[in-house]
Amino acid sequence: MYQPLKVKEPEFLEKIEELSPDVIVVAAFGQILPKALLDIPKYGCINVHASLLPKYRGAAPIQYSVIDGEKETGITIMYMDVGLDTGDIILQDIIPITSEETGGSLFDKMAVQGSASIIKALRQIEAGEANRIPQDNEKATYVKMISKEMGKLDFTRSAEQIERLIRGLNPWPSAYTFLEGKSLKLWQAEAENISESQQLEFKNATPGTVVEVRDNAIVIMTGEGLLVVKELQLEGKKRMPADAFLRGFSITVGMELG
Repeated sequence: MYQPLKVKEPEFLEKIEELSPDVIVVAAFGQILPKALLDIPKYGCINVHASLLPKYRGAAPIQYSVIDGEKETGITIMYMDVGLDTGDIILQDIIPITSEETGGSLFDKMAVQGSASIIKALRQIEAGEANRIPQDNEKATYVKMISKEMGKLDFTRSAEQIERLIRGLNPWPSAYTFLEGKSLKLWQAEAENISESQQLEFKNATPGTVVEVRDNAIVIMTGEGLLVVKELQLEGKKRMPADAFLRGFSITVGMELG
């Protein structure tokens, strides 16, 4: 096994030339391959990308598919060029996104489908039957790398947006807020509309305020709708369902998070 720090290193390029590969397969590598490397293999360099290109080019297509509320995503097998996920498409396989999908569960589905898709593509290449479908650059979108700072919750956003962010950043870096000076991670929640009776009851509640404590949930006001928290983790404690959390920590209506 040989792992270069940079794929542009002359020593690495020499090693690849010595190997004289028919094809190079790249998955979640994180570096753009130089033209000198792309030109070495007979059948080119092939990338396994975790979105339906040209949508979600870039570093974190899996998480953003969940965060943005997409109903489906998929695997794209493509020829690599010197751009960022801009090469011609060989094939695509669609993966539905469920309402409970997390970044972690979708990653696992992508890994299974990606392995099947790349084998199918390599067989097409070997048989001389592979497509070369140019991408429509006008429809391209880009996503940046995920950072821990992204997980800091803004309760002025809608409950639906917050709930999707919680799922998209699960398991890493996780969505979080603060409770009485301690970090509080939110692992599972539901978005709930405010009923007519609740509109009057909660009319003075600001986003981030606990407006109801149920047997199995903590209900937080947001900029639009209610966030019903079902699983959470206080700094220094284990991840646990809300009912277990409430047995060990006193949460009262009117408490503010953030």
